Amino acid sequence: MSARRKGRAEEENQEVLSEEERRSVEEEEDFEEAMREAAFSTASRKKPALSEPNPPPNIPEAVDDFLRNSLRRAGLSRTLNSFEAEWYGSAQKLLSETLMMPTTGIFFIPDALTHRQLLQSELETVRRETDRLRQEVLVAGESLVRMQRERDFHRLQYRRVAEDKHRLIADFQQLKKHLESYEPVLRQLDDKYQAALRQKMLISLKKDRLQNTADARLNQEKPPMKKERSINRIHSAENPPATSTSTRREKDTEFPLCSRLLNPLLDQVNSERWKSPSSFSLSCSIRAHELPISCIDLHPRKRILASASDDRSWKLWALPAGGEKVGELVLTGEGHSDWVSGCSFHPNGAKLATTSGDTMVRLWDFSRGCCVLTLSGHSQPTWGCAFHWCGHFLASCSADRTAKLWDLNSQRCRLTLRRHTASVNSVRFLPFSNLLLTCSADKTLAMWDARLGVCTATFHGHQHPCNHATSSLASDVVASCDSRGVINLWDVRKPALAMATVDAGPLAANQVAFSPSGKMLAVASSDGLVRVVEVDSGVVSSLLGHSDGVQSVTFDHEGETVVSGGSDGVINVWA
Repeated sequence: MSARRKGRAEEENQEVLSEEERRSVEEEEDFEEAMREAAFSTASRKKPALSEPNPPPNIPEAVDDFLRNSLRRAGLSRTLNSFEAEWYGSAQKLLSETLMMPTTGIFFIPDALTHRQLLQSELETVRRETDRLRQEVLVAGESLVRMQRERDFHRLQYRRVAEDKHRLIADFQQLKKHLESYEPVLRQLDDKYQAALRQKMLISLKKDRLQNTADARLNQEKPPMKKERSINRIHSAENPPATSTSTRREKDTEFPLCSRLLNPLLDQVNSERWKSPSSFSLSCSIRAHELPISCIDLHPRKRILASASDDRSWKLWALPAGGEKVGELVLTGEGHSDWVSGCSFHPNGAKLATTSGDTMVRLWDFSRGCCVLTLSGHSQPTWGCAFHWCGHFLASCSADRTAKLWDLNSQRCRLTLRRHTASVNSVRFLPFSNLLLTCSADKTLAMWDARLGVCTATFHGHQHPCNHATSSLASDVVASCDSRGVINLWDVRKPALAMATVDAGPLAANQVAFSPSGKMLAVASSDGLVRVVEVDSGVVSSLLGHSDGVQSVTFDHEGETVVSGGSDGVINVWA
């Protein structure tokens, strides 16, 4: 009986063990399946951004502890060992391989400690970013405060400037109204002045005519008295009285009678051979001055050129002839205390007149080799001068808005011409005429009767300040140029409108000069070019040879050579 009971007990124990082993196997299979699902779900998740927390994978709670306790209670030590080896070996290896990030190679262990460390690192990063942003905000706040202060300062300054501007505008408008109220009075005074000047000149002419008539009658009635008077004059010249001769002045010179039909230059106009402007080429260069040349002028009969410069000197040059390539220095003159702005030969070629920034006009005698006359009267720099064809009168222009007519015999200023409202930049007598041509920075030209000092015509048409004006030898055409390179041709008989316009800009045209025939016009331009214009067709040719602006230009006596002087101190001869 006991043996049977033992056998039954052993069979029941084996059945219990077989049921427990079956249960353990089923539980292991369920556990492995759960682990595979957890590993697969964890590997399929991507790592989120640092700004969002990464929750740990959803793993069943304490599965390994539950199985280990169950096996230990059942006394299945070998199964427990196999389970632990299986769990800590292949399961952990599979889990770690599936959770490894393919890009960074970092193992992600899904437990609370790792998640806490990740959160702490992200928190530290956020704190650092917060501190950096706080510093930037403080710096930006300081900059904002500083900019607000600067803005307030500039706003105050702007208000002050605006107030000053409005006050100046109001003062300007008030002064303008005040000036407009004086304009009628000034116009009346100017008309009265012109009328009084005409009356004075007419009375002077009538007085001189009567005086000449009386002298002629006396000479006819008393011829011995004339001889006695001449003897007394010679005696007084040999024994002058004890008075200063500088206080005595000769009688003012009378203007000669002029007629265009008596113009001896008309033969030169008709005899010039035609030459194409494009045929000129550079034949000679003369290094005349170290500083810029302001003006050049040709001797009335000889191939001698005068040059005036900013170095306060003037020079005479013998131009090359017969294929020569070198110019010869003839004479040098110094005496002005500032730059020499202009020069002009006397009609007989024995004297030279110069103008300067020292406001003086000087007359130089070549035979004496010195300055024989200094004319002072302008209040600002003088720009140029020109002789009357008779040689007894000299006209000068200045930045003081006036032109003056000087009598070289009485050595005094005969007339002061006041009409221009800005600097008078050039002056010129029309050939074999008593008419004087001036141009000004007020954009106008004026024609004057030198005998009466009356403006006979005004030329309007330039839009910019006029730099120079000249006339042809026939005295029928006038050419002028302005600071934008525009050249106007005028008919002397029709000053209301220019008969032709040539644009040589955009830089300034400094001087113009007619050829003897009047068919060509040379232009000195600030862009370093000498332009030759055909008057009839308006075709322009350019001559390149200066390295700086060209200030002055002229033709020779035959019209076959162009001579130019520039700011580079060089005189170029184009033949």
